[in-house]
Amino acid sequence: MTKIVLMSDPRVAALPVAECGEPLVDVRGGGALLVDTRKQDPADAFAYLRQGVVERLIAAQELLPRGLRLLFVEGYRPPSLQREYFEEYAGQLRAAQPDWSAEQIHTAASRYVSPPSIAPHSAGAAVDLTLADADGRELDLGTRMNADPEESQGACYTDAPGIGAEARAHRELLGSVLTAAGLVNYPTEWWHWSYGDRYWALMTGAAAAVYGPKEIDARS
Repeated sequence: MTKIVLMSDPRVAALPVAECGEPLVDVRGGGALLVDTRKQDPADAFAYLRQGVVERLIAAQELLPRGLRLLFVEGYRPPSLQREYFEEYAGQLRAAQPDWSAEQIHTAASRYVSPPSIAPHSAGAAVDLTLADADGRELDLGTRMNADPEESQGACYTDAPGIGAEARAHRELLGSVLTAAGLVNYPTEWWHWSYGDRYWALMTGAAAAVYGPKEIDARS
């Protein structure tokens, strides 16, 4: 198996951001994407993404077989919420592994939650999503969405062995259409895909990210 590059890798943070100024847009506009509300927040920030990412998701959906749709779960995440998620998970790891160094905790936490300073969600560049049938029923992709490595015993990793044949086929289908549309996967989370952020830049060889951290009230 190819060695996984984590968000904590120094090469990710070292990449510059050439912010293009593209706006955050509400993915619910136009109804092209099926939106799940499980991660809805009071400000509705979850439903926003950079315009170019939305366009690529719509293009990916058009590549799916008839009767299947993308099911959008979470896009933009304010930097303050990203910090909260990261510290919460890091705290759980510290409690479970009291002998680990701060660096070990940081690296392990980044398998599941991106470090706040480079988080693709806070740039409006990342989306958590899955597949659904024509009636909006979520398909089996091997674990629940947002299952951490401890809970899932590693089955949340995109290429994890041991998941069922149907779940594997669904992951491969999801990956094929999103990759064709230009997005990249974070391989510890089968549901996390991004475009235009620093991790995407490293994985694709781009000289710089085109999307940096953005506040939800700066939508244009």
